[in-house]
Amino acid sequence: MDPSETPLQWLSIPNRSGTNNRLAMRYRRGKGEPILWLGGFRSDMDSTKAQAIDAWAEREGRPFIRFDYSAHGITGGDFSEMTLSVWLEDALAVWTNLGDVRPVIVGSSMGGWITLLAVRERARLGLAPPSALVLIAPAVDFSEELMWKAFPEAIKVEILDKGVFYQPSPYGEPYPITKAFIEDGRRHLLFGAPIEPNAPVHILQGMQDDAVPWSHAMKLVEHLPLSDCNLTLIKDGDHRLSREKDIEMLLRVIPA
Repeated sequence: MDPSETPLQWLSIPNRSGTNNRLAMRYRRGKGEPILWLGGFRSDMDSTKAQAIDAWAEREGRPFIRFDYSAHGITGGDFSEMTLSVWLEDALAVWTNLGDVRPVIVGSSMGGWITLLAVRERARLGLAPPSALVLIAPAVDFSEELMWKAFPEAIKVEILDKGVFYQPSPYGEPYPITKAFIEDGRRHLLFGAPIEPNAPVHILQGMQDDAVPWSHAMKLVEHLPLSDCNLTLIKDGDHRLSREKDIEMLLRVIPA
């Protein structure tokens, strides 16, 4: 292990049965407001952006927390049994574990959707909001808006009849999209009503993103209070936004 790398820890989630009741996480200690990373769909805590923030946090002496959702990365679990509700519960458990602090949350892709859902749930429970949100290509409502609505009729029929469709992936083996995942996503849709982030928001969005179109980010902005929201469009940026200049921009917008 690199001497600068934070050691692997395990966070137990109470009242959950099965193989995914512990989350793999890394918690870099420091001073000031902690930064909490919420990664994307089928990503993990060792992604390029997460590691770049970790290295920056080490230099700046800032606390930084990253973790693997259930059935992602090191954390155990059967991906075919996963729903957004499970991953939202994961995020809330990690946030609660931080105690009485107001983190800066950096949510990437699906992590942007989960971030906003977690903020809403914390508000419902009367718990402290975050201090700021940084959302990277936020895939709000993606199971419905970017998956289901984009599927041809044949795939929709396969999901409804067989309960699962295996989506080809350029990054490895096909992965399951289940009927349960689609139906659960519908219980968490945010578009169609004002979204209260309870904190300032800065969105970074590539205009060459082929997974989350930049029009999707504009739609999110329309649902957020304008006084608390900034949007940076990166004209030549793709979905990953992992180039050196993208990382530099990301680090600049994380509040000090």
